[in-house]
Amino acid sequence: MAQELVLLPMPQRLHRLKGVHQLRPDRFIWLEGDPQVLLPTGRAIQEALSMVGQRWDLTAARGDDLGRLGATVHIDPSQVPQPEGYHLTIGTDQIRIVAHDPAGAFYAAMTLRQIARHAAGSGELPCLRIEDWPDFPRRGVMLDISRDKVPTMETLYALVDMLAEWKINQFQLYTEHTFAYRNHREVWEKASPMTGEEILALDAYCRERFIELVPNQNSFGHMHRWLIHDRYRPLAECPDGWQSPWGEWHDEPFSLCPLDPGSIELLRELYDELLPHFSSRQFNVGCDETFDLGQGRSKEACEERGVGRVYLEFLLKIHDLVQQHGRTMQFWGDIILQHPELIPELPGDIIALEWGYDADYPFAENSEKFARSGVPYYVCPGTSTWNSIGGRTENAIGNLWNAAENGLAHGAVGYLNTDWGDNGHWQHLPVSFLGYAYGAAVSWAAQANRDIELPRVLDLHAFRDAAGVMGKLAYDLGNAYKVPGLTPHNSSVVTLILLSPSRPFYEGRLAELTVEGLEKTLTYIDQVMAQLPEARMERPDADLIADEFRNAAALLKHGCRLGIARLQADGGEIANIPTDTRESLAEELEGIIEEYKRLWLARNRVGGLEDSVGRMERLLQLYRGG
Repeated sequence: MAQELVLLPMPQRLHRLKGVHQLRPDRFIWLEGDPQVLLPTGRAIQEALSMVGQRWDLTAARGDDLGRLGATVHIDPSQVPQPEGYHLTIGTDQIRIVAHDPAGAFYAAMTLRQIARHAAGSGELPCLRIEDWPDFPRRGVMLDISRDKVPTMETLYALVDMLAEWKINQFQLYTEHTFAYRNHREVWEKASPMTGEEILALDAYCRERFIELVPNQNSFGHMHRWLIHDRYRPLAECPDGWQSPWGEWHDEPFSLCPLDPGSIELLRELYDELLPHFSSRQFNVGCDETFDLGQGRSKEACEERGVGRVYLEFLLKIHDLVQQHGRTMQFWGDIILQHPELIPELPGDIIALEWGYDADYPFAENSEKFARSGVPYYVCPGTSTWNSIGGRTENAIGNLWNAAENGLAHGAVGYLNTDWGDNGHWQHLPVSFLGYAYGAAVSWAAQANRDIELPRVLDLHAFRDAAGVMGKLAYDLGNAYKVPGLTPHNSSVVTLILLSPSRPFYEGRLAELTVEGLEKTLTYIDQVMAQLPEARMERPDADLIADEFRNAAALLKHGCRLGIARLQADGGEIANIPTDTRESLAEELEGIIEEYKRLWLARNRVGGLEDSVGRMERLLQLYRGG
């Protein structure tokens, strides 16, 4: 049976022993050590064994009746030298966990839970010995809650439970404007933000599962949700608009002006209110993609001292604020990498977040730059779900592995798997399970998990599908992005068709689009989705997951139909699509939108829904001649 075990993550070492462990009634689990610290582990063991067919009591006292001793949990760093490591032995008479620390004991219980899932209802467990420990000391997931989806607390709790089982130990909620700062209601009042009380509750929930909830507040670029308001616009680098590196003009301000004393004072106020809600001693201040820096109020300073120098000076001011709160500052490393000569000037207690989202992203080259300067850093790949609707499976696997391989080779201290929500967060949460799972696996034990059978892993430990359908369906739908024959950076062709319905097809990333490629994609999606009725997911949200994948497939197919209609229309204009076709497209999209709204509200708060759906409704207006 050990050869058949599919665990997430697969452990560093697994040895099959002879025999099986027959679970007997009236046994107990001895928590050998601080019982309060080990209580979450003990309860997890109870839950696991209940799946197999027995419920054993917890105790902090061994007693003399050793014949009833069914399982022991013991902390001993001398036996397990690796932090968060554990040894799990299932013998014929007893289950024994020895761990370096309480987190390691908890992870052993999570592994036991997954073994029990294989053996559910059988009354027995395979005899084996596992020796396990993490490759990366920090293994995180970051969820975007600012573009435009803020999950309900129930959704967040369920996600934390899943990530904890997969041995993730950091969680971040990417925030621009979705924390309810008391003195800044106009910024968040329509966003259904996280409140301080909710953060306190989530932080406690995470701690019980050995997850560190790291505060995250962007603090330089990506501040447009603040700067569009008259009260904050004077703090903007470019109050009246700016030009992107790709030549597009943006009317709304984007970044704080680093020279304005009011910018750092605003951040001081935000940090003073935000940070006390978190027990973590780390803080992600963002500071990525400051595209407009040097185009506006800091232009003269940037010309005199250089854009990189002006950026670094403001970064160091932010660092001083973070230090005043006794925190270690994390920041996105993309801007400083454009000025590598400045990397050695970074403070020694700062953590750079090296992000990149393509399978061939140069993690090796960029990791070496941070490592050579002695700057601690994380590698930060992504789930590849944003701007895709159904995911981008092949790219996600390549990107996540690339980060793990090169992060380990160059001494990264952490691995942060990012799940963004660009352009309305159109992907439903279960679409991200694949990326979460593979990222968790390779950040724990890279070589042991490089070639895991992801569809089966997802069926067992994400979708809980006894029919073995959903894992492969999610995997295959996530590869629909390749079928049209074009694979644009950080997105899928079909999503671009939907997001840019007025952009000419004969230029840019859509220039090689063909009717044949889109027709093949329609056929492919139908083939993938044909298996969905056979799924037998043993989850309380099973029906919801099925509907979410149906909605994703419907939206992808709609994008294909729109692309075909535009390619066949005079000049590629929607206005030149035949009236009956436009009416049919409008009717179809109306149904997709209504279902999308229902599904959104099943897991998320209402704030942001209007903005997200607005992108689809603008397309609807074009169908109707608006």
